[in-house]
Amino acid sequence: MNKITQLFNIKYPIIQGGMIWNSGYKLASAVSNAGGLGLIGAGSMYPEVLREHIQKCKKATDKPFGVNIPMLYPNIEEIMNIVVEEGVEIVFTSAGNPKTWTSFLKEKGITVVHVVSSSVFALKAQEAGVDAVVAEGFEAGGHNGREETTTLTLIPMVKEKIKIPLIAAGGIATGRGMLAAMILGADGVQVGSRFAASVESSAHNNFKETIVNTQEGGTQLTLKELAPVRLVKNKFFHDVQALYEKCPSKEDLVQLLGRARAKKGMFEGDLEEGELEIGQISGLIHEILPVEQIVKQMIAEFEVASKEKATFEF
Repeated sequence: MNKITQLFNIKYPIIQGGMIWNSGYKLASAVSNAGGLGLIGAGSMYPEVLREHIQKCKKATDKPFGVNIPMLYPNIEEIMNIVVEEGVEIVFTSAGNPKTWTSFLKEKGITVVHVVSSSVFALKAQEAGVDAVVAEGFEAGGHNGREETTTLTLIPMVKEKIKIPLIAAGGIATGRGMLAAMILGADGVQVGSRFAASVESSAHNNFKETIVNTQEGGTQLTLKELAPVRLVKNKFFHDVQALYEKCPSKEDLVQLLGRARAKKGMFEGDLEEGELEIGQISGLIHEILPVEQIVKQMIAEFEVASKEKATFEF
């Protein structure tokens, strides 16, 4: 057992990213049943919908699972209370100051992990009392840190600064990627895009097919004035780029983005007008698979790569 498997009482140090519109109870329970840690993505759920998914997840698995909570939502207090009321034992927080809710959650006996994009924020999370941090590199899909630091450099930088367990995220979808992250200093990995393209993901099948068809260079970070987000280069993305040519104001960008753009793309399957958030690693994802098979493949590849590494000579 390593630090992450001990912390969460799981078989493999693989965490499923809490992705909006992808991470319902079916995905979370499947990852937990396969030996990793599944996370319900609260970011795309109204409070009572989250409660329903927590209750269904409890019925679908007897293994540990958690909830990912972006702290920028207006109903955050209600969400936190639901997590406590439903007896959730693991919470991953993101998009906010970890000091705000860590003490509240820890007092309730909840294990807390915070997502960061730099060693500076990792230190702040450690000082706030979290049990571990997820350091997410620039390659990741969805909303990213403004630092644009890649996973290859971020992980050893964070490892150098903190004493608590470290989970690597961003550009990890294979066993070799998992091994590389752990050689760099991570104790475990968080995987998003690979699980988004799983049978159990709650995303629309159109989006899943888009993931497996996205090639190298098919995603790009944009909308940095609002919140940096990595998107597939579809019609909406190109509309954003065309607007940039006119030197838009922040208000212009907000107007173009509108409301529920991510839901339209990832959950409803509108591949033209929807916001399609996925990581650069999508270029290595070639088929939609059941979660159990994804985890088995990652572990098998990790073990083979570990043996190969032991034979390197210079």
